[in-house]
Amino acid sequence: MSSSSGTTIHRSPRLMRLHESDARAIRIELATGLLASVPSIAPKFLYDALGSRLFAAITDLSEYYPTRTEAAIFRTHRNAIAAAVGEGCTLVDLGAGNCEKAASLFDALRPTRYVAIDISADYLADALDYLQFRHPALDLLGVGMDFSTTFNLPDEANVDACVVFYPGSSIGNFTPQAAEKFLRQVRLAAKGGGLLIGVDLNKPSEILEPAYDDALGVTAAFNRNMLTVANRLLGANFEVADFRHVAFFNRVESRIEMHLEAVRDASVRWPDAAANSSQDSTQESVRVFRAGERIHTENSYKYTPDNFAALLRRAGYTRITKWTDADEWFGVFWADG
Repeated sequence: MSSSSGTTIHRSPRLMRLHESDARAIRIELATGLLASVPSIAPKFLYDALGSRLFAAITDLSEYYPTRTEAAIFRTHRNAIAAAVGEGCTLVDLGAGNCEKAASLFDALRPTRYVAIDISADYLADALDYLQFRHPALDLLGVGMDFSTTFNLPDEANVDACVVFYPGSSIGNFTPQAAEKFLRQVRLAAKGGGLLIGVDLNKPSEILEPAYDDALGVTAAFNRNMLTVANRLLGANFEVADFRHVAFFNRVESRIEMHLEAVRDASVRWPDAAANSSQDSTQESVRVFRAGERIHTENSYKYTPDNFAALLRRAGYTRITKWTDADEWFGVFWADG
């Protein structure tokens, strides 16, 4: 962007931190999951600053096909995608991470504004500083928030007819029922705009499973880091060495499941989660994880192209276009209307 004198305007990114506003609610959520009959930790807790960096490393692994396959679809169908989406939009990037996926589309979509949303505000701040250096005139807004249960754009980011960008098949972390509800919320928030979304497609387990359990153990570190997040946020005393990473394809549910499995009996304690802080209570909660018992940490549902298009229609979208790679391992969908 240039001023009337022809001088380029150099902007600075803005950052809003919404996710860290209720530490007590986060403790209660973690404790509730850990004390359930089938213990679980929500996948959003994978993405602290370290977890986000570990996931960025995962995307470079030979076993992890989704990132490179999706990127190839964007390269191959760049012009068609740009024609469908249009230029000059406000681009709202969900789960932005290092912002590189959205940035790869800037030349084609020419957004006037970029809103990057991620649960890890610290990681987002570093990414936006680098992105602003590369695109000094672009209006950048970062929003650190949790959109896993309810999606509402904050007033500062709420614009008419925005394009919501949700790459990487993160929609697979939702059950199909929750995905439909979430996509309805996205459609309403876009205010007449559209959704550009990446979706991992169904394929043989011998391709799927190594993508979530790589030989180098990066995904294992990513999953086990969740225990250090629980220690920090809940005040728990997990020993990371007491748990191993487990990932497999559940054919009945058409999803990859990730778990943390106790390799020995492990007694885990934390202060009363309902207290005003993790340090204020003499009351403790205890969960004994027996050897072989698992904490469910993530699902990644896989769709056929027709099944995902049907999901979009149930969420209220009427015009749907898709692009895939030649093997139909991955799909990119544009939905509006």
